[in-house]
Amino acid sequence: MRWVGFAQFKAAEEWNRERGLTPEQGRTLGWLAENPGAMQRDIARMSRTSAASVSSLLQGLEKRGLVERRSENGDDRAKRVYATPEAVALVAGAREAMLGMEDDILSPLDPAERATLHGLLRKVTDELPPLPER
Repeated sequence: MRWVGFAQFKAAEEWNRERGLTPEQGRTLGWLAENPGAMQRDIARMSRTSAASVSSLLQGLEKRGLVERRSENGDDRAKRVYATPEAVALVAGAREAMLGMEDDILSPLDPAERATLHGLLRKVTDELPPLPER
């Protein structure tokens, strides 16, 4: 399972590198494209990292014009984060690329074997403890 995860990670890393993004930047932009107006603490929870790390990540993305932080009701402490249209265009197709990569990894399996694998993995993951919230 680790080898499959590593192959997925490497494929995602390459996809992001082709766009001049780190994996963390790509994941954050993709998430923001689907969750516009998120708070910084929401991004920290999604990325399972600290608020300070998220702040640094967002500063870099702001400098590139890929995110905007907007105050809500004039309160600078409550800023919402938005992916810019340029960022949304940059990460468009990520989901399709990852599904294609998954298809490549599973290419040795016929449809019945894929269904069996999916069922077995679901059975295993259903028994795992939930990830802790930060």
